[in-house]
Amino acid sequence: MDGKTLAGILWEKYQGASRNEAACQVHLFGIQYAEALRECSWPLREIVKESGIGMGYLSEVNKGIKLARYVQLKEEVVSDDAPTQNGKL
Repeated sequence: MDGKTLAGILWEKYQGASRNEAACQVHLFGIQYAEALRECSWPLREIVKESGIGMGYLSEVNKGIKLARYVQLKEEVVSDDAPTQNGKL
């Protein structure tokens, strides 16, 4: 996955967050896309900058990436961001 795509996903997560949950959604992005972010040729700083959410969230994405080693998501997020349990609506 390229940096521009990851930046777009990050922006969508941030913009789709309900009130007071932006940081949580940024952490979730870091957790869900940790492997892609590590493998991407773009530096994380550039992905966050390209997303337009503000450089203050760089550390929050980093936290999500680090948490990915220790957490397992209970719910999957489908393309329209509707939560599912075990892949079923």
